[in-house]
Amino acid sequence: MFVKRFEEARPYDAPNHRGVVGLRLQGFEDRGPRNQWVGLSQFLPGGGAGPDSTPFEKVYVVFEGHMTVIAGGEEVVLGPLDSCTIPAGEIREIENRTNHICKMLVVIPYPSGAST
Repeated sequence: MFVKRFEEARPYDAPNHRGVVGLRLQGFEDRGPRNQWVGLSQFLPGGGAGPDSTPFEKVYVVFEGHMTVIAGGEEVVLGPLDSCTIPAGEIREIENRTNHICKMLVVIPYPSGAST
C-alpha cells in the first residue's frame, strides 16, 4: 500500500489551463499507481481549460461547485459527485461559470513512455 497524505500533495501546472491550482494526489512516485495519476483541480470563478484534446481519456469527478464541460458537440454542467469521461482525442473545454470555487478530481493515464 502507498499512502500519500493531502499535506504531501504538490502543485503542478497543466497546459492550457487558467485560474486553477492543481495538486497531484497520486502518481509519478516510485511506489504510486502504475497506470494513471490522480489530481485535484481547484478552479477559481472564470477558470477553465481548453479547448484542446489529449491522446488519452480522462475522467472528471466534481466534489464541490459546478463545472461546465463542452465536448463532442454537447454542453453539460456537472455538480457535486457528478462525473464524466472524455474519450481520447475528443476536443473538450471546461469552464467554471459560477462565483464559487469548483473542486474536481481528475484521473488520467500516464502519457506514452511515462511511468513512475
